[in-house]
Amino acid sequence: MNKSVVISSDVVSEEALAVPVVLSDAPLAKSAAGPAYIVLAGISFSHFLNDTMQSLIASIYPILKQAYALDFGQIGMITLAFQFTASLLQPLIGHFTDKKAQPFSLSIGMGFTFFGLLLLSAAHQYPVILIAAALVGLGSAVFHPESARIARLASGGRYGFAQSVFQLGGSFGTSMGPVLAALIVVPFGQPSIAWFSSIAFLAIVILWQIGRWYKPQISGRKFAVAVPHPDAPSSRRVKIALGVLVALLFSKQLYVSSLSSYYIFYLIEKFGVSTQTAQLYLFIFLAANAVGAFFGGPLGDRFGRKYVIWFSILGALPFSLALPYAGLFGSAVLTIFIGLIISSATSSIIVFAQELMPHRFGMISGMFFGVAFGIGGLGAALLGRVADHTGIAYVYQLCAFLPVIGLLAVFLPKIPKVVH
Repeated sequence: MNKSVVISSDVVSEEALAVPVVLSDAPLAKSAAGPAYIVLAGISFSHFLNDTMQSLIASIYPILKQAYALDFGQIGMITLAFQFTASLLQPLIGHFTDKKAQPFSLSIGMGFTFFGLLLLSAAHQYPVILIAAALVGLGSAVFHPESARIARLASGGRYGFAQSVFQLGGSFGTSMGPVLAALIVVPFGQPSIAWFSSIAFLAIVILWQIGRWYKPQISGRKFAVAVPHPDAPSSRRVKIALGVLVALLFSKQLYVSSLSSYYIFYLIEKFGVSTQTAQLYLFIFLAANAVGAFFGGPLGDRFGRKYVIWFSILGALPFSLALPYAGLFGSAVLTIFIGLIISSATSSIIVFAQELMPHRFGMISGMFFGVAFGIGGLGAALLGRVADHTGIAYVYQLCAFLPVIGLLAVFLPKIPKVVH
């Protein structure tokens, strides 16, 4: 709706927290010119580099398991150490940057990943491996909230599209981890992980340049609060909606985590394939995941985020139910459909949450990215224990029902459109 809004700098009521924030700065008017494609490409490529390095951890699990005689429970604890630091710190970092943006924090955070990879390449004791994984997770905690804010700032009002471009880089980075592990880490061993610190250094340089663009965009920017739209959801409905979105993200991320952490072992155990072959099959799933994440955002902009969320979670259910009973080729085909469908929800869930509480953009972005990492870490640890006691095949029979949680999307409110 093209209705004008009244701006007030007074104290915000609880009901007003449910509506969009209007920024009283001139740079916002530039959104009419369209997205800043160079910045979006840069932040997406940085996301690609960041998640490529992160995905190496899960991709080298078979190497670590064999070298240090680890069980599935210990493998799950590595995932937990890596993802728990990101889960715990992302909302706190987002809350801090809501109050005071940090243009160069991205390059500084990437430094933690740089040192984490070097430590992982030289780690020969299980506690040191956990510390190295936690350092990589810390780098992710710093990266995601502020980079998501930059993607939105460069969106030109096309928020779903910008979030999808941002997610595309991360998803393809995640898919590249198994391939690079198969080509480099498997033949050359754990010390070759140090080579990937050069990727972290490249990301530091790119993010420093993006910080130089970002700094003048936010200097002198002031925030003002719009009077609530008459059709905006109440603060109670906003809280319920956020809880539903977290539950939907839970079903999605836990299922994806089950594949990214244990799919390699599942293929090796059930079909007797080599580690490198299993890593390539994991790449197929993660690549499909990346493609689905990209198209989900623009579809949400066009048809509505609620409909995309409905389709993406429930739509994967028939394929997830069939996966435990499929052959090797059938498993590859099913994981392509699962990846394409279930990942299309990512951008819509995050942008939906951002639109519910745009005045807490950094905290919401950090919370949802953090929840994604935390759920993946806790789920991987739990599923590892289940696999030790019941077998890896049972894990996929159990996880096949996770998309049913998508029925909770019926409780999501309708958000009125506003002029940005």
